[in-house]
Amino acid sequence: MGLITPGLGLIFWSALGFLIVLFLLTKYAWKPILSALDEREKSIDDALKSAEIARNEMANLKAENERIIHEAKIERDTMLHKASEAAKQMIDDAKEKAHQEGVKMIENAKAAIQTEKDAALEEVKVQVGILSLAIAEKVLKANLASDASQQKLMEDLVKDIKLN
Repeated sequence: MGLITPGLGLIFWSALGFLIVLFLLTKYAWKPILSALDEREKSIDDALKSAEIARNEMANLKAENERIIHEAKIERDTMLHKASEAAKQMIDDAKEKAHQEGVKMIENAKAAIQTEKDAALEEVKVQVGILSLAIAEKVLKANLASDASQQKLMEDLVKDIKLN
């Protein structure tokens, strides 16, 4: 059984070596290891806090972007509405202007037709007057061709004249 149970000297020297290594580790290595672990823990906490802040900022930016997109859509809709109203107004103005010009052209045409009609009537009157004079001249020439008919016309005219 000597092989399985260690000797007392071996246990003593092993324990003494372990205590010396434990003392040296606590004296020189334990504090730097703990401080390194604390720094690591702090850096991990800081990284988590930074990640949380970044996540919150990203959420805020996303909300801001959605708000800006919504405002842009509203502005686009407003601009489209204004543009359609302006186009409708322009079409209505053009229709009104065309209607006014049409009415003006019709009035001008009516005035021109009336002027031409008046001129034609005046021309007809002049022609009727000329024809009437020509007919009267021919009738008078035929009636007053003899001296007796001229004498009779003079007597009739003198009878018709009344003196005061």
